[in-house]
Amino acid sequence: MARELPQWAQQELGKMGIDDASSFEDKLYGPIADRKSGLRRDDLVEILLDARSINLLEIDPWIRGRLISSHKSSIEILDDEGRFRAIAREVVVEVRLIAHTRPLYIDDEELMTFERSEARRRNEIQEQVEKLASNSHESHQWG
Repeated sequence: MARELPQWAQQELGKMGIDDASSFEDKLYGPIADRKSGLRRDDLVEILLDARSINLLEIDPWIRGRLISSHKSSIEILDDEGRFRAIAREVVVEVRLIAHTRPLYIDDEELMTFERSEARRRNEIQEQVEKLASNSHESHQWG
């Protein structure tokens, strides 16, 4: 049985060109090798902020939107109003998955292709930096 998504999530899926996200759903039962779960890039989520970290009269403690990335100390989200927000993990009480919008990481060919090209780009930039540093006066060794 498919559950009804909140209006904001339906709108976001529409913006992303996704008519049916059911093929991306978690599989929580059955053989371990067949189970699929966990947050993924571009997931639609609701994040509850610690009430002690905000003014409840001015700010809704729930942030809703698309997960852009997750780092050691922060979570980046494009909220339901189209604003990019970086949220400190220290103030996150709960993250609710509303809908996956991508396949599981290991099955996501588009994401794997992106990460390979990004790694190549970073290597090229590092090589350029090292080449520039070796031609500068800062590379002289003293002593």
